[in-house]
Amino acid sequence: MVKNDGKGEIMKFSEVEETTWDELSPYFDTCLIPYTGLTGNETPIQATKALERLRDFMDLVEIPFKGRVITYPAFQYGLGEDYSLLNEVCHHVKTTGFRYVIIMTADANVDGEKLNNCNLLLSLQSMKEEGQAISAAVIKEKIQNLWSE
Repeated sequence: MVKNDGKGEIMKFSEVEETTWDELSPYFDTCLIPYTGLTGNETPIQATKALERLRDFMDLVEIPFKGRVITYPAFQYGLGEDYSLLNEVCHHVKTTGFRYVIIMTADANVDGEKLNNCNLLLSLQSMKEEGQAISAAVIKEKIQNLWSE
């Protein structure tokens, strides 16, 4: 059910067992949706590097919040400013019992104002552009603030 990759225990959607979900679900109130934002114009090397950047950024959430956050499948492609499908996915995830939905992206410039069904957008690109520190402590504070609202 839980994968240990040497960095800590990480809960992925595919590791949840049907027989234990009802018992565990009260402890998992937050869903993490990785958003790659690929366009299809990337070479295989560029796509791989984008996925690696997103994976490394996601470690700042997955590792410290194991046992409360479940990572769902990545939303890989995004063209332009239309976030309707991503918004719909966030809405549906909430209807399955998650109270909070966090979208994480490393490279995509996402307008958080257009993601009204997302509780928290963590954008590596935006944080860099705004001169924000990018560390486990900063990400932890953002998530804890979300949970305390």
